[in-house]
Amino acid sequence: MTKARDFSSESSAGTDVELPAEDQPSADLQAEYADLVENVRRYRFAYYNEDSPLVSDAEFDTLYRRLEEIEELHPELVANDSPTQEVGGEISAAFSPVKHLAQMYSLEDVFSLDELKAWVDRAQASVENMRPGTAVQWLTELKIDGLAVNLLYRDGVLVRAATRGDGTTGEDITHNVLTIEGVPRKLKGTGVPSEVEIRGEVFIPSAEFVKLNEKMVADGKPPFANPRNSAAGSLRQKDPAVTASRPLRVYVHGIGARTGLDAESQSGTYALLEQWGLPVSPYFKVLKTHDAVLNFIAHYGEHRHDLLHEIDGIVVKVDSFDLQRALGHTSRVPRWAVAYKYPPEEVHTKLLDIQVNVGRTGRVTPYGVMEPVKVAGSTVEMATLHNQDVVKAKGVKIGDIVILRKAGDVIPEIVGPVMALRGQQDPPVRDFIMPTKCPSCGTPLAPSKEGDVDLRCPNARSCPSQLRERVFHLAGRGAFDIEALGWEAAVALTSPDEPDVPPLTSEAGLFDLTPEDLADVRIMRDIKKKGVVTGEQLVPYFYSRGTEKKPSEPNANTRKLFVELEKAKSQPLWRVLVGLSIRHVGPTASRALAGAFGSMERIRGASEEELANVDGVGPTIAAAVKDWFTEDWHREIVDRWTAAGVRMADEVDESTPRTLEGLTVVVTGTLTGYSRDEAKEAIISRGGKASGSVSKKTDYVVAGENAGTKRDKAEQLGLEILDEEGFRTLLEQGPVKSAGD
Repeated sequence: MTKARDFSSESSAGTDVELPAEDQPSADLQAEYADLVENVRRYRFAYYNEDSPLVSDAEFDTLYRRLEEIEELHPELVANDSPTQEVGGEISAAFSPVKHLAQMYSLEDVFSLDELKAWVDRAQASVENMRPGTAVQWLTELKIDGLAVNLLYRDGVLVRAATRGDGTTGEDITHNVLTIEGVPRKLKGTGVPSEVEIRGEVFIPSAEFVKLNEKMVADGKPPFANPRNSAAGSLRQKDPAVTASRPLRVYVHGIGARTGLDAESQSGTYALLEQWGLPVSPYFKVLKTHDAVLNFIAHYGEHRHDLLHEIDGIVVKVDSFDLQRALGHTSRVPRWAVAYKYPPEEVHTKLLDIQVNVGRTGRVTPYGVMEPVKVAGSTVEMATLHNQDVVKAKGVKIGDIVILRKAGDVIPEIVGPVMALRGQQDPPVRDFIMPTKCPSCGTPLAPSKEGDVDLRCPNARSCPSQLRERVFHLAGRGAFDIEALGWEAAVALTSPDEPDVPPLTSEAGLFDLTPEDLADVRIMRDIKKKGVVTGEQLVPYFYSRGTEKKPSEPNANTRKLFVELEKAKSQPLWRVLVGLSIRHVGPTASRALAGAFGSMERIRGASEEELANVDGVGPTIAAAVKDWFTEDWHREIVDRWTAAGVRMADEVDESTPRTLEGLTVVVTGTLTGYSRDEAKEAIISRGGKASGSVSKKTDYVVAGENAGTKRDKAEQLGLEILDEEGFRTLLEQGPVKSAGD
């Protein structure tokens, strides 16, 4: 959340100021200000003290910034108890209050790179004014989305741990902090000060948070809203055993009061903290220029979901303690540090309805229809709810205000309801009832096997929704890669409404289509007047008509579709396998099967045991492949595609040496000479395994530009890291052994 920002010691806050009548705030503005003060206080209390936010961080930030704007325009409105004049949270009565030896400050937040540049320019100008010719170095680090703590060590022994609270007084949580992995009871090494306050952030690692929520849902309990609130709630448990059961971690990032410690810089302190056995974040750099800071921000903006923990921004600090002291603090924030906030990935919105979608394998999945809301840079109005048990476990009802999360390119997820707001909705919320029949074809739904929580439509051959989804899937980048066959085209080709009999009643006919087959295809398009949608109508999508309502020349969409269909016929065997929508058979299994058997005919004729023995396949996938080929209409798809000229066997290129036989290679970052798929193909064609994750079993890591955390992990494991030139050499020659091997 946005933290307090100071207005300078000369501010007229809380004083009587006579203004000209035309400069006085209007009654409406005063009323808006009063509402803002009340709401910001209420929302902040719910966030810090109850670990149950009533609004999203993004909405709170908007309200807080509006409060600041009004106070800057009319400082006479600012009272001493305004939320902008306080550091943050309050003290809970459940824990004993403890006073910090040195105040714990909040950080000023900025939300754009322009605002960040303005802050950097101000700080540099202040330094130049006080210390002409002094170069500023910027310690730049990740802003962990967790709970701030203050650890007090005396003679190297942890004597107290406390929350930040209001910055001056926090809550004593010593017994709970002692259960956290990585927090030493006693510091080790030399030079340990006689007394020191160490500041840090408690968090739950992202992967552990997912497991924690999966367990909550499996136990029939509502999941936690986000890692920050689950970490805060875990740390505030009255029973330390409950805290100990949660996967809490901590990274330290600063010091408060100290006696017997002489350090020149923030980064120098980090080295000392690590030497004493404290967990220091590996994600920081000392940078010399504003451009370098921008590059750091851009890099972690792209890789923020590859990290150990959640972040919501980047903290930029003046590294030198001497310059920090010179720049000083306001009463609430340091003038030598700022937090740049990334666009929000978690928002609140209203759940208007819960509907169901029928997927390509017949699985019927509930999804939420919401009031459109912008999150992670895009507008979202639908999000998956997985199955009826998940809907029940998450406790969401139609009409709820819900927490919506979208992390980067990840599919939007409804995390859960904002329970504190339930009961205030009009009309009242209502339960979701899972349908018993397929909404697309009317077939009764059933689990695919006993005990399966997912319901499926068994009418795989004739269900319009399943056909539409399969056609859209086979055209995807991971299968035939037919760009002209997108979602709207898949709907138009398979829709039973317009025309009465669609061009495709099975994907078997895809490569038999002719331009004439598309003459009557229509697509629903919005009607716009002056940029405003005023209605919908069906319009020709694939074909142009003549004056006598007869097909004329194919339009651009039609021509592009048939060019790409012809090109798709020469795709390798593994892509054809992906396009068949065999359950459990994705790109990895398809590559393994194509590599082991070389042709569709051999895969089709292989026994279940032979299929299962292929590395990366196993009994479940083998059974799915055999079951798929028992259906006559499935075999018809393969036969008609074959007759249409689709390649059903891979040519064996004897000229490609098997230089990587038995080796596992991970490619990370951007390579100039290879796309991600090209690099993967180069590895696999030489007998290697192209993995997406780094582990002890990895033989080589190829690190391109912006390699990120996979390179970091490879370094920690002591793996061999290659640049692009080294990758080329590896492909050509295989592992190069030293003379001593």
